[in-house]
Amino acid sequence: MAVTRTFSIIKPDATRRNLTGAVTAMLEEAGLRVVASKRIHMTREQAEGFYAVHKERPFFGELVAFMISGPVVVQVLEGEDAVKRNRDVMGATNPGDAAEGTIRKSFAESIEANSVHGSDSDENAGIEIGFFFKPEEIVG
Repeated sequence: MAVTRTFSIIKPDATRRNLTGAVTAMLEEAGLRVVASKRIHMTREQAEGFYAVHKERPFFGELVAFMISGPVVVQVLEGEDAVKRNRDVMGATNPGDAAEGTIRKSFAESIEANSVHGSDSDENAGIEIGFFFKPEEIVG
């Protein structure tokens, strides 16, 4: 298995409850290494750009409003098969369907406020990492 990178966001519901360290610990325990991290308050433009793929969906406005409602932590994670490993530790989008021991089962408040975002493919990981990080900010 190759060492790859993926992108992660610790969402406003988790940062509001001071869960950044707990979420990061779960990522690290799953074999992922944080090679870039920053706490930001996303602008409306950033959120709309990042989630542009959902622009025509009925939940787009609520998603953008939620993502700009408080600080987030954007991270680049590295590890063997990083996208899959991150998605496994995050758990299902709906926390009610998430397996025990996953981030969403442990911390999500709802399907909307589900504490974390993670890239769904290696291709999207590259796009999402580039959206928030310059190459020199990633120290592997």
